[in-house]
Amino acid sequence: MPDFRSDTVTQPSVAMKQAMLNAALGDDVFNDDPTTIALQRYAADMLGFEDALFAPSGTQTNLIAMMSHCQRGDEAIVGQQWHTYKWEAGGMAVLGSIQPQPIALQADGSLALQDISDAIKPDDPHFARTRLIVIENTIGGKVLPLSYMQHVAALAKEKYLQCHIDGARLFNAAVALAPQHQLTPQQMARRLCEGYDSVSICLSKGLGAPVGSLLLGSHTLIQRARRVRKMLGGGMRQTGILTAAGLYALQHNIERLAEDHHNADTLAKGLQALSSQGCFAGHLQLDLPQTNIVFTDLTPNVAKDLLDFLAKHNVKLTSSNYANASGQLTRLRWVCHLDVSAADIATTLDLLNQFAHSR
Repeated sequence: MPDFRSDTVTQPSVAMKQAMLNAALGDDVFNDDPTTIALQRYAADMLGFEDALFAPSGTQTNLIAMMSHCQRGDEAIVGQQWHTYKWEAGGMAVLGSIQPQPIALQADGSLALQDISDAIKPDDPHFARTRLIVIENTIGGKVLPLSYMQHVAALAKEKYLQCHIDGARLFNAAVALAPQHQLTPQQMARRLCEGYDSVSICLSKGLGAPVGSLLLGSHTLIQRARRVRKMLGGGMRQTGILTAAGLYALQHNIERLAEDHHNADTLAKGLQALSSQGCFAGHLQLDLPQTNIVFTDLTPNVAKDLLDFLAKHNVKLTSSNYANASGQLTRLRWVCHLDVSAADIATTLDLLNQFAHSR
């Protein structure tokens, strides 16, 4: 049965496992693992950067990036809901001694350009020195368009700041945007990165590798990053076993992200059709997804019963509670990925229909 908790739960395919088994190995701390070098070169060339560095996780590549761009006491402008600010255990402050300056998100997931500009501190010893702007794309499954990404990069350059993309799901954004720009997803991803000083790419979400992320930037930045990675305990040895999976993912699993987007859209439209039926009537709200993530808001009592019902049928998803002007709500998060098929979506919608009319 489908596991909607996250696109991190994907299992490596038989072909990916074979690539891992056949990988040529060296010692990455000595920078001589040939498969890791090949992955880093492949990704850097694809996205238009001079160099790249493999690390165990996106949390680590983001932290490495921020510590490579900033010194102790510097400030990074982030979003209130950015992974770098909210979901990475405060590492930028605790381990990097970097002050976060969080900004509220707009409805479309962006940071208002004026808010970014207003948050930049003057050159005054009373303030932390603003050094870095961080952008996340996608954010909560929402896509930040190319024009917006270009405006942020231009603003950073105008203000003499560095800019970093938390691109854990950048390829989801690229797949969603590519058709309207008449580009391939790879070309679109490269365009989204233009003007940025670094980007973090997760290999273990929709791309389907079992572990790992990449940090891309200039030769100088990656040289600093390699030292920070060692400091953080991220220097591994025969990483080719892992990077072979990442290389396979970049070579074979980018275009197929469109299937996840289609499945998420089918799921959302099915839920939308059920929102006026049975026990869901007046209790279920959602917006159609832009990529592979669907959020549904339910009143807590209905949500609890639904989660119990789905658990009995081995359907897994995550939930969280929050309050708005209309009261308490439970938000369910459905993430589609390569191990969730169209048949799984049909089965799930059938279960949801059963639940809606069973109370």
